Amino acid sequence: MALLKSGLSTERIAANLARVRQEIDSLATGCDRDPSDIEILAATKYISIEDMDKLAQAGITLVGENRAQDLDAKATRHGESFTWDFIGQLQSRKVRLILPHVRLIHSVASESALAEIERRLDCARPGLSILLEVNIANEQGKSGIAPEQLDAFMARSPVPVAGLMAMPPLTGVPENSRRWFRELRELAHAHDLKQLSMGTTQDYPVAVAEGATIVRIGTKLYA
Repeated sequence: MALLKSGLSTERIAANLARVRQEIDSLATGCDRDPSDIEILAATKYISIEDMDKLAQAGITLVGENRAQDLDAKATRHGESFTWDFIGQLQSRKVRLILPHVRLIHSVASESALAEIERRLDCARPGLSILLEVNIANEQGKSGIAPEQLDAFMARSPVPVAGLMAMPPLTGVPENSRRWFRELRELAHAHDLKQLSMGTTQDYPVAVAEGATIVRIGTKLYA
């Protein structure tokens, strides 16, 4: 069982959100990018269903949940307060729980997931699109499709493919992620895909510099 965040303060979350937004805006401007093209997604894996109200009061509008059951429960209770994305590992048997709520699934990486999305499409939220998760560094045992599989997955998708997502190899040095973020951006550009979900609390400045359009921030918003 994940340890939930405790002692959350609406004022502190709002201040943290403002700082992250200011930093991203400055980074984007320095890279000759439009800051409005970059969304801050608040990762809510460790936020209780009771504390979701504090995020809304702090000005957070876009949230991402890792677990299908938690997304279903939180969105059922707080659905109108946020725009919902699914950012966890997608299991085909859990697709039915998330489709009614999400605008975007960040982690489609299997034929079975595509098939289940197609089978359950009648219960999907209008306008649903997906990101294909790419194993950009070809790490053994890691989820994500190989870059050379991208064309086939795009052709097979029953809903629009808005872009790509990747998690670079684990590192304690954010700069080490730059080459992988750049490769993902180049792959998206080659396939005329606009959305790039890459970068977390640890490395989002590098991700923004390399073209991220969605950054997934957790700890830095709640600390």
